[in-house]
Amino acid sequence: MTHPDPTHQTEPPAQTDQHPAQSAVALTYRDGMRAPKVVAKGRGLVAEEIIRRAQEAGVYVHESKELVALLMQIDLDDRIPPELYVAVAELLAWLYRLEAGLEQ
Repeated sequence: MTHPDPTHQTEPPAQTDQHPAQSAVALTYRDGMRAPKVVAKGRGLVAEEIIRRAQEAGVYVHESKELVALLMQIDLDDRIPPELYVAVAELLAWLYRLEAGLEQ
């Protein structure tokens, strides 16, 4: 069973000293995987492109400054560490309920 790749976004797009460039991280997770994997990440224009592609593909874009800050520390193509399992699992569970029409 394949599930959508939630993409995480933080920060407003304006780039000033008070509002740094936005960041985005895309994760993938499929049944049988040990843990979700980071498949894209970036700041500024790269983040905007990650978000644009996710939205065009109909992938839910979730905003969480704290979670993105943690996920940005993970290398591309690496799985998330056990310390983030609960936070990401809660997000995935919410997304699955949303897809099933159980969340309003």
